[in-house]
Amino acid sequence: MRFEEVAVAFDEIEKRSGRLEMTDLLARIFEKTTPEEAERIAYILQGELRPPYEGIDLGMGEKFVLEAIRKASGHPKSLVEAEFEAEGDLGLVAEKLLEKKRQQSLFQKSLSVPSVYNSMLKISKASGTGSQTQKINRLVELYNNSTPLEARYITRFVMGQLRLGVGDPTILDALSVSHSGDKSLREPLERAYNLCSDIGHVARVFLEDPKKIYDFKIEIFKPIMPAMAERLATPKEILEKLGECAVEYKYDGFRIAIHKKGNRVEIYSRRLEKMTHMFPDVVKEVQKLSPKELIFEGEALAFNEEEERFYSFQETMRRRRKYDLEDAAKKYPLYVFAFDLHYLDGEDCTTRPYLERRKKLEAFLGNKGRIQPSTMRRVKTAKAINSLFQASLSMKLEGIMAKDLKAPYTAGKRKFAWIKLKKSYGQEMDTIDAVIVGYYRGKGARAKFGFGGILVAIYNDESSRFETIAKVGSGFTEEEMEKFQKMLEEDKMKRAPTNLDYAMEPDFWVHPRYVVEVAYDNITRSPTHTAGIENGKGLALRFPRMIRIRDDKGPFNATTTKEVEEMHKFS
Repeated sequence: MRFEEVAVAFDEIEKRSGRLEMTDLLARIFEKTTPEEAERIAYILQGELRPPYEGIDLGMGEKFVLEAIRKASGHPKSLVEAEFEAEGDLGLVAEKLLEKKRQQSLFQKSLSVPSVYNSMLKISKASGTGSQTQKINRLVELYNNSTPLEARYITRFVMGQLRLGVGDPTILDALSVSHSGDKSLREPLERAYNLCSDIGHVARVFLEDPKKIYDFKIEIFKPIMPAMAERLATPKEILEKLGECAVEYKYDGFRIAIHKKGNRVEIYSRRLEKMTHMFPDVVKEVQKLSPKELIFEGEALAFNEEEERFYSFQETMRRRRKYDLEDAAKKYPLYVFAFDLHYLDGEDCTTRPYLERRKKLEAFLGNKGRIQPSTMRRVKTAKAINSLFQASLSMKLEGIMAKDLKAPYTAGKRKFAWIKLKKSYGQEMDTIDAVIVGYYRGKGARAKFGFGGILVAIYNDESSRFETIAKVGSGFTEEEMEKFQKMLEEDKMKRAPTNLDYAMEPDFWVHPRYVVEVAYDNITRSPTHTAGIENGKGLALRFPRMIRIRDDKGPFNATTTKEVEEMHKFS
C-alpha cells in the first residue's frame, strides 16, 4: 500500500470528530492492507513503532526536525522558524514548504507503508557519535520522496504529535468492521489486545486468519493490560454489590507486573513500561521463587528499615531512576505485595475465580520477606469491611480494595469485580487522576515562574475523548511551579489536542501526556467544562488543588467520565 493513501485517510480523520466516521475511514484502509501493513499502520496510529513495553523512541526533537525541513525544502533557517512561529505545527510547516520543492523535483519514488515504517525504525535505532546527523539525513530522504501531505504526517509522527484523536478502541472497531462490516468482533479483538498489549500483533494475526483471534494465549514477557477498579463510597454499598468478598489493603506505591521464565525476570509498570533495570533487588528475590514460568501483579513500596515504616508515594517514586541504582536500592529497599496471579507454569490463571488465583499465589509466596501476599481477609459484613478500612488508614495506607471471590481477572477493563475505597471517599477531600491539557501564565507573585496553573481533563472511554473538568491553580510549591513551567514549555502547542472537548481555553495547550492527582471539595455542574456534559453544563471540580504528579500512570489510565458521574452522586 502507498503511504499516500494512508496520509489521505489521516487527513480525512483529522477533519472528523465522530468516532463512527473515524472507524469507517480506518476500516477502508485495513480492507486494503496486507497483514504486515496492518501491523505497521496500527502502531503508527498509536504514535509508536513497536508496542510501548519495548521502549523504542524516535528521539527527534524540535530543532532536529526544523533542520531536516530546512535541508529538504532549501529554505533558509530563518524562514522555517518564522513559519513554525506562525503555524505552531511543524507538520503544517513541512507540508507548506515542501509544496514548492515538490513542484521543482524531477526524481521521486513513491513511498509505501513498509518503506516509511522501516525508515522511521532506522531513525529510532541510530545511536552513538553522529547519530543525530544520521536521523536528520534519513528524515530528509523521506521528505525528498514524500508528497506535501505525507510530509505533514511523517513530521507529526517523528515528533510524537500525530494528533488524530484515534484511540485503541477505534482501531479495534475498525479491524472488526474491515472484516465483518460491523463491530461484532470487537470483544474477541479487545480480549486479545488486553492479553498482549500489542495492537500491531493483534492486527497482523487477525488479518492473517480472523479465527485465530478467538484462541489468543498469554505469553510471558508480553505484559497484560491491568484490570481496573470501580469506586463506591461506603462499606455498606460494597457489601450490597458483592456480598461476601475479599478485602485487601490498598498500598500507596506503584503497581508492577512481574514476569519470570527460568532465570529471566522482567518487570513492567502500570503504563506497560519495562522497568527491570531499575529494580535489581526485586529481580534477585523473584529469581528465588519456585515456579519456572510465572506472571503476577503487585504493589511495590519502599521501606525505611531503620524506622520500620513504609516511605510515602513520593519517596517510593525515587526508586524509578536510571542511574545510581545500587545506592537507590540500599536507601529505598522495595517490598512487593503481590495481589494477583496471571500465569503459572503453563496455566492461564486469568480465567479462574479470584479466590482460586489467590490460593495459588499464596502457595509459592511466604508471609515474610521482600515479596509476600498483600494483606487479605474474607468478610461478610459492612462492619468487617469498615474495620479493615480503618486498620489500613492507621497504617498510613491508601485504603482498601474489595474483590468478588468468583470473578475472573478482567484484563484492561473497569468492572465491579474490584471496588476501591480510599481514605478520602465520603470525607472532606476526594481525589481524581486527571490529564494536563493546558497551562496558564503566572500573574502577580507567580509571574517570575512563568506558570500560574493547569487545565486538566478526564478520559471518556466510550467516546475515546478527553473532557475538561478543572482549572487548577493551587497546591503547587515554588519548586513544582518551576518544574511544571519547564516540563510543559517543552510540550506546548498552539492548537487544542484533536481528541479534547473543551469550552475554556488556557494560555497554552499541551499534549495530553502528564497525569496529576487533584483533590477537590465536591463536584458541581458548570458551563465552563465538558466532562459528562448535560444541557450545556459539564461536571467540574470545586476548589481543586494539585496533590502530586502520577508518573506511574498514562493519560488513558486517568479517571474516567463514568467514574466522575458516579462520584457526583455522592458529592
